[in-house]
Amino acid sequence: MTQTLLAAKGITRRFGGLVAVDNLDYTLDMNTIASIIGPNGAGKTTFFNIITGFYKPSSGTLLFEGREIGGMRPNRLTQIGLARTFQTIRLFGNLTALENVLIGMHHLLKAGWLGSILKPRWVLEEEARAKEEAMDLLRYVGLDSYEEVFAQSLPYGMQRRLEIARALATKPKLLLLDEPTAGMNPNETHDMIGFIRRLRDDRGLTILLIEHDMQVVMNISDKVTVLDYGQKIAEGLPVEIQRNERVIEAYLGKRALELLKNG
Repeated sequence: MTQTLLAAKGITRRFGGLVAVDNLDYTLDMNTIASIIGPNGAGKTTFFNIITGFYKPSSGTLLFEGREIGGMRPNRLTQIGLARTFQTIRLFGNLTALENVLIGMHHLLKAGWLGSILKPRWVLEEEARAKEEAMDLLRYVGLDSYEEVFAQSLPYGMQRRLEIARALATKPKLLLLDEPTAGMNPNETHDMIGFIRRLRDDRGLTILLIEHDMQVVMNISDKVTVLDYGQKIAEGLPVEIQRNERVIEAYLGKRALELLKNG
């Protein structure tokens, strides 16, 4: 029996006279890989920002494990199990790969500023455990030999993996990936598809992604949701979305749809 992890009901977000997300209903089951797609300006990133606390919904309810989270601050959402990456990589470039992952663990550590200064034994033990866990994560994403390399010096594909490792360090239940293959070459994209599957299968994560690469979406998704002008116009299995006329029209226009119909 499936269990709903995230549920949105009537979510709307207005920016003045612009309605970026319009009365959106959405559910996400546990242990699922789901994708949100749509043309530019469809409301995908706005909805992501609502889920992760960067925007407060103008109206509607947003539940995570049955708990209302609409308008909750991003740091609090991290504490209850939500983590995300960004379309534009946001690493601390002047810190090492290891330090970037350790930052993701900050809210899980008990030592305050005084403990960090005095360094009692329990703080030293906590720091050692954190470093060991961070190294395990770097090993999991294939970056353990780059622990002392500054993040800004890593190749693009490795930076993407490091950002995911930092997100994993927060111990999420739901991982939101904003265009995880953007800027990657075909080999890197292929590797990322397999890696995202492993995140779900190995770590029991639920994954929600925005992605423009339809090959990625169709190969990885258990469910695909299509937005256009802030509204949901289609939802279902990848094969159902591929042949949905409203989706084809939203991406290619009415003329292209007519040409497809007429062969």
